Amino acid sequence: MKSKKDLAAKALKVGKERIKFVNARLEEIKEAITKQDIKDLMNSGAIIVKQIKGRKANVKRKNRRKTGKIRNKVNTRKKDYVRMTRKLRTYVKILKKQGSLSKEETKTIRKQIRNKNFKSKSNLKEMIGEMKK
Repeated sequence: MKSKKDLAAKALKVGKERIKFVNARLEEIKEAITKQDIKDLMNSGAIIVKQIKGRKANVKRKNRRKTGKIRNKVNTRKKDYVRMTRKLRTYVKILKKQGSLSKEETKTIRKQIRNKNFKSKSNLKEMIGEMKK
């Protein structure tokens, strides 16, 4: 009967513990060979599938957080943007004070910073170096 229980578990796609055979119809169950036989016996009432115990039945598996479901929070993206813009603007301000950037250059660079054209401070330095050439 153990092999029949294994077959029933595979055919009905449930665990072995949830399958229960009706004692009065054990002879019919012993004769079952294929998955289709098992399904027919379940429909006729010879094999019973028990309900899931406990809280598992209530938990919706669709709403679980998995790797594909997790998105970056808007707040962290915003914080990253604010940090980067402040860093770049202060650097541009220092360069302007030193006199290595003119007023017009500063304006254009600040516009580019606002449009997220620079990934990092080093990226900004490269761009300024190219402008000076």
